[in-house]
Amino acid sequence: MLTVNKSKIPLKKLIYRDRHLLVMCIPMFLFFLIFAYLPMAGLFLAFVDFKPALGITGSPFVGLDNFIQVFRNPFFPRLLRNTFLTGLYTLVWSFPFPIMFALAVNEIRSKKFQKIVQTISYMPYFISVVVIVGLLSNFLSPTTGVINELYSMITGKDAISFMTEPKYFRFLYVASNIWQTFGWNSIIYLAALAGVDIALYESARVDGANRFKQVIHITLPSIMPTIIIMLVLNMGNIMSVGFEKIILMYSPSTYEVADVISTYTFRRGIVQADYSFGTAIGMFNSVINMVFIVGANWFSRKFSETSLW
Repeated sequence: MLTVNKSKIPLKKLIYRDRHLLVMCIPMFLFFLIFAYLPMAGLFLAFVDFKPALGITGSPFVGLDNFIQVFRNPFFPRLLRNTFLTGLYTLVWSFPFPIMFALAVNEIRSKKFQKIVQTISYMPYFISVVVIVGLLSNFLSPTTGVINELYSMITGKDAISFMTEPKYFRFLYVASNIWQTFGWNSIIYLAALAGVDIALYESARVDGANRFKQVIHITLPSIMPTIIIMLVLNMGNIMSVGFEKIILMYSPSTYEVADVISTYTFRRGIVQADYSFGTAIGMFNSVINMVFIVGANWFSRKFSETSLW
């Protein structure tokens, strides 16, 4: 009969046993400590009227005045709307693509061809955002852009200035994001697919299930916990629209749809050196993200067996 030793191992022995793993965790620990936790002390700026000469602790405390200024700002409704819509469109259209791509790659029989497809799909992720926006500008240029030349050739109409037309901005932002990230984001789903029990597919084939039915009734249910976890994590970033690409893409003519909280924070907090206001609006944005991820996790825990906590 198998017996289990329930005696507790001393902490020192555990540390010595796992010392190599703990050493490997040090860079990760330092990264989050330096770039995630220590900067949180700067949130105190949101509650003071920051004066560089006086420092953070010496600046006069103003309580919630900076947040009141944020809500009274005439641009705030536009910033909130643009941030939410851009984040929502990115989530709705970008999230399914890696899943569909992973399912398609998983159906490729040739392992060599499968690896080639995967490698090609990863490449755009490593291209700089500056290069991505540069490619967009060149391809969509109203004078020398390939897209406009084809458009004029086919329709006989004048070229369109895609980069300065507000109605095209969100489409270009989301489409370029899908192209750049779908291959890289599919890695986690491909890893989940690799863990699906092959015996399930063999049993399904014996019962007469075709490839489509196997995907619907075996593959998707098997990776559903991974899909749910990734969806919850993405919900926590719905208001974290990357300002780098938007700053490179937008112009005063597209502010109406392109200006988001992060870009306004950059202009107001960094360019205009209003650090307290910039910190307050950035903190508000983070709180909204926290509400989204907590709500998504609650919804997931209530209606499924998968959740972050």
